[in-house]
Formats: sequence, structure tokens, C-alpha cells
Amino acid sequence: MSSKEAAPPLPEPLLGEVADSHTHLDMQEGTVQAALDKAASVGVTTVVQVGCDVTGSQWAADTAATYASVHATVALHPNEAPRIVLGDPDGWSRQGSREAGGEPALDEALGEIDRLAALDHVKGVGETGLDHFRTGPEGMDAQERSFRAHIEIAKRHGKALVIHDREAHADVLRILKEEGAPERTVFHCYSGDAEMAQVCAEQGYFMSFAGNVTFKNAAPLREALAVAPAELVLVETDAPFLTPAPYRGRPNAPYLVPVTVRAMAEVKGMPEEALTEALRVNTARAFGY
Repeated sequence: MSSKEAAPPLPEPLLGEVADSHTHLDMQEGTVQAALDKAASVGVTTVVQVGCDVTGSQWAADTAATYASVHATVALHPNEAPRIVLGDPDGWSRQGSREAGGEPALDEALGEIDRLAALDHVKGVGETGLDHFRTGPEGMDAQERSFRAHIEIAKRHGKALVIHDREAHADVLRILKEEGAPERTVFHCYSGDAEMAQVCAEQGYFMSFAGNVTFKNAAPLREALAVAPAELVLVETDAPFLTPAPYRGRPNAPYLVPVTVRAMAEVKGMPEEALTEALRVNTARAFGY
């Protein structure tokens, strides 16, 4: 295995405990228990396992029921809804449909998400939202209808809403305003600028920062983090994606949260221990555990 494929080394443990607010254990190498043990050894004692389709959401719910340190969210990813309606077996395509599943298939899938969202160990509905990067115009209606349905499900069950927003800031904020956002709304892998961060802060939306805040070309993200109120900031891995520098391109996992936390503390001008405590409290408040 080359160094570019190898798992990064364990970072120094944090001065306190923190949660990985968004991860995909089902896409990572090794067992769940091994991932949790490795994360806990550096102070990452809680993870939020995120569902992206019906199968993955059921897995998230089952995993949260099995492990006390895992909380689940359930949803159809923004790019999953058009795939269902358009019948694209490759998923998330800009190329139109093959054997279309249609609206009834989307309704059935949303019904399964609604069922799972009622479970006590499911703490959030997401990741849902809009993705104008991977979904073309032919999928936008299905994506928006799915997003609105997820907002309703989250509010009805009193769960957090976890938003995937890729190149769709204005439309995501518009739909949240039109539908009325749930009491607890989280922008996963926050990707807006400082101006949007101020809008989110005014609305009380949580902003979760991932490893890409450490990238050299991510100055706008760091500017957003700098103005985001400390009481509305979360940290995540989105593992196995978005591995923080200097390990960019290598496999990500919850145990690497400390690398991102330390970069965030520098941007915020906060002691590591103070930011870690804020992140721990914020994540518990956001997801209601």
C-alpha cells in the first residue's frame, strides 16, 4: 500500500471530548467497533452516522441501536431522489432517465424514511437538501420535492434537519424560509461564505465544518468560520471523504477530527480545550441527545 492510500497516523488526543457530527461508517474500512475505539482514543467519543438512501438509513438506525456512542440520521440524499424518479441505475447523473421509477417510487422511499425517523435512536433527518453540482435540470423538481418532504418529516418527529447544500445556497435558504425550518437545523459540511454564515447565525442554524476548512484554497470557508458564533459551530469528518490537510486524499475516519478541531481553534482564536467543549455541547444540543 502506498503512503497516499495508507490511513493517516493517530493525532494527539484532544483536551476534552468531542463528537463527529457527520460520518459514514458504512463506507469506511474495518469494523464499527474498531472505528469507535480508535476515535475514542483521541477524544472523539460520539459519532453521528448519516443515511443517504433507504438501505443506508436502515443501517444507520440499526447501528445506533447497537452502539451507545452512535446516533443516526436518516434520509434520501439530494442526488438519490432524482435517481429514484428518473430510474438512473448509475445514480446522480446529469444524463436523464433509463427505466423511470417515477413519483410513486419516491413516495415509497420517503415513507420508509418517515418510518425510520420515528425511532428514538434516530436523532436527525438528513442528509437532505439540494445539489446543483451533480444533479442536472431534469432532476431538480424531484430533488426539491424530496427536500420539502424531509423538512416536514423532521418537524413532525421533532428531529434535527441535516442539510447537504452544494452550489445551491440561495435555493436552500429560500426553501427553508418557505417551509419553515425545524427548530434544529444543521448545515453539514458548511460551504457558504462569511455573508451566508451571518444569515445562518441570524436564523439559529448550526454550521458544521469538515476537513476541507484546512485546505489551502479554502480561505472563504475560514472567513465564514471566523464570523460564525461559537455556539452554532460543529465539527465533522464526512468520512471517508474530505480528509484534512496534511493528509488530503488519504482515507478519512472519525479519529481524525482532532486535526480539524485544531485548525478551527486557530481560525476562531480559541484555546483548543474551549472549542472542544463548545463543539461537544453544540452537537448534543443540535441532535437532542
